[in-house]
Amino acid sequence: MASSNLHRVIDAWKVFDGAVTPRELRAAHEALMTPYPAEPDIESQPVDAGGVSAEWIAASNASADRFVVYLHGGGFVMASFDTHRGLMGRISRSAEARVLGVNYRLAPEFPYPAALEDATATYNWLIANGATASDVVIAGDSAGGGLALSTLVALRKAAGPMPAAAVCLSPWVDMEASGDSMTTKAAIDPVVQREGLLNNAKLYLGNGHRRAPLVSPLYADLAGLPPLLIQVAESEVLLDDSKRLAGRAKRCGVQVSLEVWPEMVHVWQLFAAILPEAQQAIEHIGAFIREHAR
Repeated sequence: MASSNLHRVIDAWKVFDGAVTPRELRAAHEALMTPYPAEPDIESQPVDAGGVSAEWIAASNASADRFVVYLHGGGFVMASFDTHRGLMGRISRSAEARVLGVNYRLAPEFPYPAALEDATATYNWLIANGATASDVVIAGDSAGGGLALSTLVALRKAAGPMPAAAVCLSPWVDMEASGDSMTTKAAIDPVVQREGLLNNAKLYLGNGHRRAPLVSPLYADLAGLPPLLIQVAESEVLLDDSKRLAGRAKRCGVQVSLEVWPEMVHVWQLFAAILPEAQQAIEHIGAFIREHAR
């Protein structure tokens, strides 16, 4: 049985009720995460990562030579490292790694490929400034989880050094929102619905091709990608994005660990301050990162 605090998490998402415009959505997301800041000992430092706004996040036990490039969620339209600093701090502690949060440009002001350009530029900046690719993991949640996969595909296409692994939390990897769970889980998902995803896809892509491999990495050739950890809630409409991604990656020869968490909601890891299952999931993330980025 899920923690009794799960109802608090579900209630918290109601802050989005009535939010439609990008400005309203961004304000709602800030309000959602304001009660969950980084823990007091987490250090943060803004940095210009090759022209991209970024921030170093580090717990006191963070290794100087293990790194996580983190890409926040928000449907490519909202959120920032301000909304995700708490989660990044906990990942830093669990993974014993320095986390580089990326404040990639948001749609509709900056549509595709702005976010992908910023993600790849940040990773390349980190490598150019002395990080060894085998010590780096790319991670992200929701749209950021999909962006993490797109970044891997772009790096492979450019024949650049690949990171050690990637972590995807409730990743959105299909801009067509075509998975069966979009309908079978709609009645029980309190966070995400297909209509909202398609609206965000329109803001991000305009009339662009929604199956393009760097837009919807579910349809990319995933051969040659590093090991993946995918965490997803059993109750969310994005469940089949994760299941289909895991299946496709395995068929392409990629090492995949898929965790389907019962009773949880979309990106429940954000609420580790009150939800034990969120902290448990983060401990899994940390162990995976430490295993692959030594």
